[in-house]
Amino acid sequence: MTAKPTVPLIVVHRFTASAERVFDAWFDPERARKFLFATPTGRIVRCEIDARVGGAFVITDQRDGQDIEHVGRFLEIDRPRRLSFTFSVPAYDADADPEATPVIIDIRPLDDGGCELTLTHHVWAEYLDQSRGGWALILEGLEAKAL
Repeated sequence: MTAKPTVPLIVVHRFTASAERVFDAWFDPERARKFLFATPTGRIVRCEIDARVGGAFVITDQRDGQDIEHVGRFLEIDRPRRLSFTFSVPAYDADADPEATPVIIDIRPLDDGGCELTLTHHVWAEYLDQSRGGWALILEGLEAKAL
């Protein structure tokens, strides 16, 4: 299978919470289910996170009577600075290689005690705008619901 070419998408968000608190939210299933891949009309029915390099995650959002799985595998975990993982939505990426969409999260502490998160996701060009909006909502949800 040949991986489709990707383009980098970068989303930056500032948090009043510490870098450690923001970082840890990605690995705590109770907090992650509040913001990761949650949609306004769906509900998270499964959130499993094996928080180690090589470990996987599965987060299932039930929307319109359908279960949509979001899956990936952790590539790098450097608390509280960097996290990277592969990402795929099998229902929409049936012909794609999940390794083709890496996500890199860099978190930089700020002098005021907060932090700045920079998310880089290599997405297929046709999903650029949709992915930008999705990640922005996820980061807003992280701040509003999980910190």
